[in-house]
Amino acid sequence: MKFSEAWLREWVNPEITRDELAHQITMAGLEVDDVSPVAGEFSKVVVGEVVECGPHPDADKLQVTKVNIGEAELIDIVCGAKNCRLGLKVAVAVVGAVLPGDFQIKKAKLRGQPSSGMLCSESELGMAESSDGILELPAAAPVGTCVRDLLHLDDVIIDVDLTANRADCLGIAGLAREVGVLNGISVTEPTWENVAVTIDDQVAVNLQAPTACPRYLGRVIRGINQGAKTPLWMVEKLRRCGVRSVDAVVDITQYVLLEFGHPMHAFDLAKLEGGIEVRLAGQDEKLTLLDGKEVVLNTDTLVIADQHKALAMAGIFGGSDSGVAEGTTDIFLESAFFAPLAIAGRARAYGLHTDASHRYERGVDPVLQAKAMERATQLLVSICGGQVGPVTEALSEENIPAQATITLRRSKLDRLIGISIDTARVEQILTQLGCEITANAEGWTATAPTYRFDMEIEEDLIEEVARVYGYNNIPNIAPQAALTMPQHNEARLKLSKIRDVLVNREYQEAITYSFVDPDKQLKLHPEADALILPHPISKDMSAMRVSLWTGLLESVSKNQKRQQNRVRLFETGLRFIKDENAENGIRQEEVLSGVIIGNLNDEHWNIESRTVDFFDLKADLEAVLDLCVDTTSFEFKAEKHSALHPGQSAGIYRNGKNVGYIGTLHPSLSKPFAVNGSAIVFEIELEQICTRQLPAAGDISKFPANHRDLAFVVDGQLNAGKVLKFIEKIGGNQLVGVNLFDVYQGQGVTEGKKSLAIGLILQDTTRTLEEQEIADSVNKIVEAVSEQFNATLRD
Repeated sequence: MKFSEAWLREWVNPEITRDELAHQITMAGLEVDDVSPVAGEFSKVVVGEVVECGPHPDADKLQVTKVNIGEAELIDIVCGAKNCRLGLKVAVAVVGAVLPGDFQIKKAKLRGQPSSGMLCSESELGMAESSDGILELPAAAPVGTCVRDLLHLDDVIIDVDLTANRADCLGIAGLAREVGVLNGISVTEPTWENVAVTIDDQVAVNLQAPTACPRYLGRVIRGINQGAKTPLWMVEKLRRCGVRSVDAVVDITQYVLLEFGHPMHAFDLAKLEGGIEVRLAGQDEKLTLLDGKEVVLNTDTLVIADQHKALAMAGIFGGSDSGVAEGTTDIFLESAFFAPLAIAGRARAYGLHTDASHRYERGVDPVLQAKAMERATQLLVSICGGQVGPVTEALSEENIPAQATITLRRSKLDRLIGISIDTARVEQILTQLGCEITANAEGWTATAPTYRFDMEIEEDLIEEVARVYGYNNIPNIAPQAALTMPQHNEARLKLSKIRDVLVNREYQEAITYSFVDPDKQLKLHPEADALILPHPISKDMSAMRVSLWTGLLESVSKNQKRQQNRVRLFETGLRFIKDENAENGIRQEEVLSGVIIGNLNDEHWNIESRTVDFFDLKADLEAVLDLCVDTTSFEFKAEKHSALHPGQSAGIYRNGKNVGYIGTLHPSLSKPFAVNGSAIVFEIELEQICTRQLPAAGDISKFPANHRDLAFVVDGQLNAGKVLKFIEKIGGNQLVGVNLFDVYQGQGVTEGKKSLAIGLILQDTTRTLEEQEIADSVNKIVEAVSEQFNATLRD
């Protein structure tokens, strides 16, 4: 929002300097981005009157003039501007003047004609980037007056970067209110007499979308002079706010927008067919905008229409078929309130952004429409003339936004700000902000003003009090807090440690969507009853995952398509299982999943190339399980799974409870997931591996260890792990190590049997074991294994 300091000071004039004003506005939360002069540096430029103007005898595009600058003699000036004419008041740079860019004016001859000065354009005075002709001054401008003083060119343009919640400051009135509050002074609004109604002409207004437009005011004004020239004072105020002058009618609506922050629009009355309809657009309804661009409207776009066609995009852009043009004599003036949600996002959907949409989507005062209408009418009649009809108002009272009523507690105000502000000062701030306040036992009840959409909750009022009081006035007090030792569960394993183990084994961590393709998920888990989203992002992201495998396998496919054949990924995340006993009927379980595919190692001249298999992934997972310091509680059991290859899959158990699965992806699933090669996957409940067994201190034996090797012949289908766990269980305290070092099937072993070679380590912490004690322990183990597993010792 750009505004002129001089225009602001017409409303409120605190006794502070320009720099102090800019700093004050910034510290109040309205950040000043830039302060720039309204014109360049120049001197000796005065008001002159062209008293003679004729063609140059030797140049078709030049004119020879005599100009009165209030001195005894007229001065001769040669000018090339097309708009130079007899009687025109102009800006004259006399001999000795210095214009922007350190350009000095000297006496000269142009094509043989003397020229003692220059008639200046706006661009030559640094008031504009470019201009079509010389600057035309008001006819009443006194000859000889300094142009800088006449046009108040010592003014500056202040550019404020407003946050989206401060739409009330998108006009001089709002900025003046803000400065008035910050300085504790009153604001002087401009006054005018409302124009008397002289004709009875009206246009009926029908609100077909009252929630989007609960208030619409219209007025007929006939017999205007559309060609009337916009006064220089208005053109200058518009320019200093970054708005280009177009014509008198448009300039007036823009002036009211900048003055009060309220957009307005004027229609050519002759182009309206019947009454005004405020409605939503029909699907694919077309409208040609004022800039000539044709848009195809959606059904969520609010339009102003007559009985036959759309006239304008409400609160955004006018239409060319109903706009004021050269020759317009009768207009219909619009002043309306459009709900922010009805405008927000609509302009951007059509690639538009206008001053009107910028304000309406942030919120416009819903009671300002009548005031804006009267102000625009007064300016229009004073500049363009015309006969004024009565104001027609269409109102849906129930859809007008209600003023927020907020309770402000003194205790919370003091706690959040950190100091106690005097009660009288708090009440003064709230009152100056436009709130109606009532004191109560706890603090105050405040009713927010209609122009403050951002005042809704108690914290909003606290922010306003602190902001106006001044953040710099709040003392810096270091916070004090007592330190307490947090509860720390040492047995809880940090997730980062699990990640580190896998990363050190050359895995990459992946993060995939919780929403997956239901068809692909069903191929992996045909028995799963997945939660289907009612409003998914897309069809292939419409089901909540029951496993992380779906996303990981899709990641493998994407990597392979990019020539990454060796892929090792892991992910931690939630899976979502329907469960009537769970909250909201969904049980969320955090799991760790992984997948490997391709070669075991990167290509290397000294390493044999080999494709990964089941046992490679099992080894990686066991490295994670080792963190629990309780590997004996985990067990891998051959078990089928719908997503895994028969005979190459296993269930993962902890203390007899199934906590996950590991195995090779079923061959029939490679094609649906576009995976080349055999992918090996695992998934385990994270909770089961995040609790570790704390290490216990024990004696280290200084006595020799004794090694004994046994070879048991057992059934070929017997899991060797069961034998090892059984030996550990019955071996006693002196058995400190059990190791399977060979498995043999073949000659010398009965068909259907296998030989398990197991090494035993026996040791005591208090003495050296005698041979008989060792033999007794070994015999005990042999007898127990033979009985439990029908095993025999191999010859």
